[in-house]
Amino acid sequence: QVQLVESGGGSVQAVGSLRLSCAVSGDTYSRYCMAWFRQAPGKGREGVASIYTNTTIRYLADPVKGRLTISLDNAKNTLYLQMNSLKPEDTSMYYCAASPRCGSGRFRAEFAYWGQGTQVTVSA
Repeated sequence: QVQLVESGGGSVQAVGSLRLSCAVSGDTYSRYCMAWFRQAPGKGREGVASIYTNTTIRYLADPVKGRLTISLDNAKNTLYLQMNSLKPEDTSMYYCAASPRCGSGRFRAEFAYWGQGTQVTVSA
């Protein structure tokens, strides 16, 4: 079992920055692959970025390349999403996820464990 607790969301103006954190606990095997997803109102949950526990990046969505960065601090058991140059279209609920396997690292069905989400709102 894995427990995930997100924090760091909030409201920010366009081109601003936020850093999301996800506190991770539970067995190491079940969190071999970690990821951030987001879901805007009325839309499906989409993969943003994923990373192996050895900190190798598995996946990064094209719309966020150059602006959002995923990282993992194993000593602190914390997953991060640094969000720079934010746009109104980044407005979503952001979720942390974990899985014992990565697969493509981008689809909701590949991840068994989920946090409760943290809201990010970007105004123009």
